[in-house]
Amino acid sequence: MSTAKQISSKLHKLASPKLAKLALRFTKTGTGEYGEGDKFLGIRMPVLRAQSKEWSGTSVSEAFKLLTSPWHEERSCALLILVEKYQVASEAEKEKIYRHYLANTKFINNWDLVDCSAHLIVGPYLLNKSKAPLTKLVKSESLWERRIGILATFHYIKQNQFDQTLRIATLLLSDNEDLIHKAVGWMLRETGKRDLKTEVDFLKQHYHTMPRTMLRYAIEKFPETKRKKYLLGTA
Repeated sequence: MSTAKQISSKLHKLASPKLAKLALRFTKTGTGEYGEGDKFLGIRMPVLRAQSKEWSGTSVSEAFKLLTSPWHEERSCALLILVEKYQVASEAEKEKIYRHYLANTKFINNWDLVDCSAHLIVGPYLLNKSKAPLTKLVKSESLWERRIGILATFHYIKQNQFDQTLRIATLLLSDNEDLIHKAVGWMLRETGKRDLKTEVDFLKQHYHTMPRTMLRYAIEKFPETKRKKYLLGTA
């Protein structure tokens, strides 16, 4: 039995039908919703993280086999394994993981899958390289590729480098998807935690026209009086 099949078998034993029903509602799997058709085993993230560490010796190729699973938690576990492997990989293997990751974005197809991996694989790989791939991602028709593009910049925010986040945020100001508005607002908020002036300068330029959800997420930690001024357009 391949390692991917062994992991799958183990995860199915940990499944909870009750948690699976909750996950179906929480991740918008209804007709026409962003997670339409996804299937859940019902396994909480802490359990998946523990499993990813247990199976950290899995080969990159087997991890990517697991990523093609129709089960959400199996794809999540595959990504967590790849993140673990990326941290200790050689430069050649990091490149392999990065390229395979971007070649398989159709399986990284929900917000939690993007959020647990993009800033730990795509962001680090492109740190000292051209950021053209980020531009390509955020111009994609795929919601998930666009979210990967902005979430990848979280890696740079953590190093107090904000230019890429602001650049990508600007490109996504007119995006139509709520999940992109939330992601951009979140990254602006994270920028402000480290450099409030940088966030405020960006907001001064764009807060009148940015999507309301994006603005709300960006100013979530501001004092109440200041937050109200932004929402009323008087900041």
